[in-house]
Amino acid sequence: MNAVPAYQPTGAASTGAVSHAPRRHVVDAPTRTFHWLFALSFVGAYLSAEGERWRALHVTLGYTLVGLLAFRVIYGLIGPRHARLSLMFRKLGSAPGWLRSAADAVRRGTAQGIHWRQGQNLLMAVAIVTLLVVAVPLTLSGYGAFNEWGDFLGGDWLEVLHEFFGEAMLAIVLAHVGLIAGLSLLRRKNQALPMLTGHVDGAGPDLAKRNHGWLAAMLLLLAVVAFVAWEWQQAPGGLIPAQGWAQSSPDGATTMTTDADLPRIRPDVQQQRATTLHKDQR
Repeated sequence: MNAVPAYQPTGAASTGAVSHAPRRHVVDAPTRTFHWLFALSFVGAYLSAEGERWRALHVTLGYTLVGLLAFRVIYGLIGPRHARLSLMFRKLGSAPGWLRSAADAVRRGTAQGIHWRQGQNLLMAVAIVTLLVVAVPLTLSGYGAFNEWGDFLGGDWLEVLHEFFGEAMLAIVLAHVGLIAGLSLLRRKNQALPMLTGHVDGAGPDLAKRNHGWLAAMLLLLAVVAFVAWEWQQAPGGLIPAQGWAQSSPDGATTMTTDADLPRIRPDVQQQRATTLHKDQR
């Protein structure tokens, strides 16, 4: 009798290989690191805006925003193609054509002529560019208020201006988050995930050819951490103040230092507190 050969599977199953769904690399590490550091810095600065006790932390996070903004502009000018600012401006340039096509579709009474994905990408580009643009007057007005540039005109107009841009920035951030959440529900896919992993599912060419992870780690993340650590060392009570902290004088006496002793408080506030303390002592 002839022996019957055993069945041998062919293809990927014969080697035991597991097929993975295709995916594309669309966001590199520096862009993702910038995105989350910028978001955390703004949220921290907004939450620490009220009260003199948090002033050192608020100012430090404001300087961090300036540094991150400078990085994004430079990276958007000389970085890889997918991270170029010119790419976002080209998307914005397509807005008139998209609006005309959408208006024509509405007049015809049909939604088939509307390119929804292009409209979604356009809205994302508008949100990102607006955030970067509003960050400029926000940080400039904060720096001017901190250094009392507005005193020669009288009043607290710079503080009011800084607060206005802060609220405008918050509104844009909330709109951006809302847009991401809405798109995630419509497409039934987490639209924020690419900003965490750098990848999207599906076949096609990689938009980000290389990850540039060393640049994100060395030039951005470590730079921000080093700057915040340095500012923490410069502040007498740290960037997160307590009600008071103990200090020892050369003669061995222990005194309590409070937030009134922070050097970052405006001179007029320091003078007011010193006058009040002098009257109490008398």
